[in-house]
Amino acid sequence: MSTMNNKKGFYALKDPYVNRGTSFTAEDRENLQVLGLIPPTLSSLEVQAKRVMNRLNRQDDALEKYVILHRLSQRNQTLFCYLLTKHFSELIPIIYTPTVARACIEFSHLFLEEGGVYISIDDLGKVEKIINNVPNDDVAVIVVTDGETVLGLGDFGIGGLCVARSKVSLNCACGGIKPSRALPVIIDVGTNNPTLSQDPFYVGLSHVRIGGEGYKQLISEFIRVARQRWPHALIQFEGFSRQNAFYLLNQWEQKIPCFNNDIQGTASVVLSGLYSACKIKGSQLKDEKILFFGSGQVAIGIANLLMVALCKEGLTTEEASQRIYLFDSKGLVTVDRDDLQEIKRPFAHVDDAETTLLDAIELIRPSVIVGTAAQAGAFNAYVLGAMARINARPIIFSLSNPSSKTECSARDAYIYTAGSCLYAGGSPFAPIEHNGKHWIPSQSNNLYVFPGIVLGTTFCQAKEIPQELFLVAARALHSMVTEEELSHLNFYPSLNHLREISLTIATAVAQYCYEEGIAGNERPVDLCSALESSMYVPK
Repeated sequence: MSTMNNKKGFYALKDPYVNRGTSFTAEDRENLQVLGLIPPTLSSLEVQAKRVMNRLNRQDDALEKYVILHRLSQRNQTLFCYLLTKHFSELIPIIYTPTVARACIEFSHLFLEEGGVYISIDDLGKVEKIINNVPNDDVAVIVVTDGETVLGLGDFGIGGLCVARSKVSLNCACGGIKPSRALPVIIDVGTNNPTLSQDPFYVGLSHVRIGGEGYKQLISEFIRVARQRWPHALIQFEGFSRQNAFYLLNQWEQKIPCFNNDIQGTASVVLSGLYSACKIKGSQLKDEKILFFGSGQVAIGIANLLMVALCKEGLTTEEASQRIYLFDSKGLVTVDRDDLQEIKRPFAHVDDAETTLLDAIELIRPSVIVGTAAQAGAFNAYVLGAMARINARPIIFSLSNPSSKTECSARDAYIYTAGSCLYAGGSPFAPIEHNGKHWIPSQSNNLYVFPGIVLGTTFCQAKEIPQELFLVAARALHSMVTEEELSHLNFYPSLNHLREISLTIATAVAQYCYEEGIAGNERPVDLCSALESSMYVPK
């Protein structure tokens, strides 16, 4: 993972940040002493990419394609990033969801050990040695996970590193972060997944997860020594449990630049989608009443950002909280609960403690329902029918992944609301034809926002990342949705324009940081142009 450019011969070919394979020019081959160590033919990046795509297209299994791409990333980062930028729509399902979930599960059997930093609970007190072993001298963003709640699917243990790797790749391909400046890290404190712990090939710690003070000390030591070596590095948290995710944010968000993508990145993209849905129906966000089915970290993260957005529209904090409701495993969250968790308290209401979702809808009469509980079919025909009866244009966000766990499919949403709903899913759904009508469902994917947030905040060397910054990102994303896209009920711009989207978001969030005095450097005269010039282009 070296960033050094002085490697020669065999070592240059083994460094993925130096190696260019057969695209090395004759001069490069002489200077790097690789003449004769690679085939004599000079191949352009385009030809190399076509060769890789040809190999991928001969594979039927998506996981085998994932392995091919991972091995390419550890051999030639220039070609890997070029491939992603040129064939993004084809490769995103391979390097990210849904295939990355399989890679997490099969991690120890595939044993793709290269590409990342491993820190275990046994390394407590020795993390500085590990960080000093990392050859990257200029790290801008560290994507870290402990593998406990990966992709909302559960405990993947050390296999969670695959998700951190994917997010690094996406930060590079979509956000223009130079590959050597992005570092994936796994914090291994054990696993509570018996399938993993009983697997003789499992390469992580097989004991139950260590929590408490030992866990907190390890994370603190990691952040402290990482920031000591790379003082401007942004920490991107991924795949932590709700308890640990909120603890880490509360502990660090006002001290260093950090964010939790599962909580805050998701909230930002959902808020952007709600802005689009409101624009289609001719309302404002403050006109809506929102019911969350599920009260985990995703729901709380969205609800917290909604509070910021609603207050920006002129509501008081109390008025904003009255527009948001939670429905958890016990039913509607009300103030009379004895065991009410602090993070739910702002959204607890003086209402009847309805225990079914349908009864809660009839009581509250929401205009928006947001599913985050991973309970397939929870938004059934009765629920969707009730939303359509109460609202002329009900807004339905079914965010749980994968599609097998979503609260309702796009088809069910359109059919059971007689086509009146404004729908977005957390998973992609194919276009739908029914009774002569045609719909292209929107997908609420935090991929829309986190690369731009990373680009903007690392460019300006942000000292912290306030909650309002995610509102800025949501508005920037919403600004890129065209009238034509809205006319087709698309809440988001095409994913094929992610580099442009990332640049727009990065410009907005960096501008915010400069205006708020939390940037660590001086603002360029032409911020957008400076950001665009800073974006890594594989060549």
